[in-house]
Order: sequence, then structure tokens, then C-alpha cells
Amino acid sequence: MNQPIDSRPLTAAETDALRARQRERNKVMGLILGFLVILFFAISIVKITAKPEHKGTEGAEQVEHS
Repeated sequence: MNQPIDSRPLTAAETDALRARQRERNKVMGLILGFLVILFFAISIVKITAKPEHKGTEGAEQVEHS
């Protein structure tokens, strides 16, 4: 990995600012993940409940067995 140019330890204020940015990023990622879960669930429910249209046997020859 690349080493930071300034390798001094972070101050308390810098550490707090870093943690605040990480929390905000985590909240956004959590919201995106939650949205995707709900979206996939909704798509699955729609696909399961959708009834495909059956056109029957139009154009197909029906074979009668004797």
C-alpha cells in the first residue's frame, strides 16, 4: 500500500472527523443495501404471483390415441 506523505499520528479532532466520515459512508451504504434487498424482494414477489399467459394449443396438431 501507499504510505501517507505525512506519517504523524492524528489529533483527536482529526480522528473524530475521520470517524464521522466513516459513519456517514456506512449509513449511505446501509441505505443502498436495504433498498436493493427491498427491490429484489419486490421483484421476486411480482414474478412469483404473475400468471403467464397460455395460448393453448393453437396451431399444434392434436393427436388422438385409440
